[in-house]
Amino acid sequence: MEAHKRRKRYSGTHPKTFEEKYKEHDPEKYADTVARVIGKGSTPAGMHLPIMADEVLQALRIQPGEIGLDATLGYGGHARRMLERLQGRGHLFGLDVDPIEIVKTRERLRKAGYGEDIFTAVRENFAHIDTVAQEQGPFQFVMADLGVSSMQIDNPERGFSYKLEGALDLRLDPENGIPAWQRLAQMNREEIQGMLEENADEPYAREIAGSIVKLRKKGAAIRTTTDLRGAVEAALVFLPENGEKRDLLKKTCQRVFQALRIDINNEFEVLEAFLDKLPQVLAEGGRVVILTFHSGEDRLVKKAFQEYYRQHIFAEISRDVVRPSPGECRANGRARSTKLRWAVKA
Repeated sequence: MEAHKRRKRYSGTHPKTFEEKYKEHDPEKYADTVARVIGKGSTPAGMHLPIMADEVLQALRIQPGEIGLDATLGYGGHARRMLERLQGRGHLFGLDVDPIEIVKTRERLRKAGYGEDIFTAVRENFAHIDTVAQEQGPFQFVMADLGVSSMQIDNPERGFSYKLEGALDLRLDPENGIPAWQRLAQMNREEIQGMLEENADEPYAREIAGSIVKLRKKGAAIRTTTDLRGAVEAALVFLPENGEKRDLLKKTCQRVFQALRIDINNEFEVLEAFLDKLPQVLAEGGRVVILTFHSGEDRLVKKAFQEYYRQHIFAEISRDVVRPSPGECRANGRARSTKLRWAVKA
């Protein structure tokens, strides 16, 4: 029997720091709180709601006994729905590079009744699906959700959100590579501007790059999320003070953090590698679904699917992008930018 552990105590009537927010660390234990938060159109902190789950399942057409791959395991929401469709037969493999979240998700799915006979979590970047497929494939269905999980965004130690004070890290795998603040310190003005334009279509890329370099020359290090947000605010100081400025600052910060995250994790290069290897890991008639959250990602997926269709590698592809319903967008604000594309191998 597992020893009882007292939860961390906090001063005042409500927990203030992420470490003190015990409900956020075990959201499924507090169903009433979760239901209230979701009912208000928000995602409970520490939890991730699977986006377009019904549309994903409709496109994948999973049958009991099939072998499938969740290339981006995350919180395991999509994986759980896919496992339900397998009805105890077949197998689902789930990939994730995050050493922190993959352990939690494996345990979460084990507690839900999915043992080693039906589900295997593999710590691997989905750029290397070919190595996984050599041992476990080919796969009848493959799913990839390219969004950052809410658990990563909500944890200030990961540095993914401009709203939360923390080290500017942004690595999906914090055990490898360099943190974002260090990468940013190595880049000159032209490189920063190019990164913002290419990775986020940022209209104020020149001004923001100039602001970052100006702060550096003054000896101000940009090492935290608040530091970077301050640099963005300083860059847009010329904008008129009105009701629109606050919303514009919010969207600009979102794009800047997105651009830096994409750069730090080589996300476009990883996606290209995944798309290049996709045909060889799919079985004949295998289905694939990809969820994207940025126009650059969607362009890569669209281009690859169209090229495979022209080469008769894919028998069917989605002609138009599939978007989440208005109801889902109201219930989960993080779904609004989602685009879904699917394909079927010949």
